[in-house]
Amino acid sequence: MAALARLGLLLLGIFGGANGAHAQQSKMFGPYELHYSVVNTTFLAPDVAATYGIVRGDNRAILTLAVREHQSGTSEIRPMLLKGRTWDLIQNQDLDFLEIREGKAVYYIADFKFINEEWRFFEVDFRPEGADQTYTFEFKHQLYVEE
Repeated sequence: MAALARLGLLLLGIFGGANGAHAQQSKMFGPYELHYSVVNTTFLAPDVAATYGIVRGDNRAILTLAVREHQSGTSEIRPMLLKGRTWDLIQNQDLDFLEIREGKAVYYIADFKFINEEWRFFEVDFRPEGADQTYTFEFKHQLYVEE
């Protein structure tokens, strides 16, 4: 349970922090706000990474996703179905998402390898619980090996 709490704190820092390197990013899809972040696995404590089967390394990172539905002045976290992939000029990888529930919070994480200073491209299809459609989200992110 301590590992879950520490991962929750990391995710809170990512999604709610003011640090530009880890600040949340989001995009609206109708009433759904998809929050996303890419973080090097070296930011995870070894026991937290082990709890979730995440391999830590200088050339490894995690994509973290969460979605909120906004309606009539309220905002609710929604579970979702996900399918995604990531690629650069050399590597192509399907993303295997792990759902993490902590209280009312629902997050999804997927780890992947990267090459220093290369741009990674991401494509994620997601369908929030209760949604009538599946949305496609695409973005790119440049990653660096932490020294």
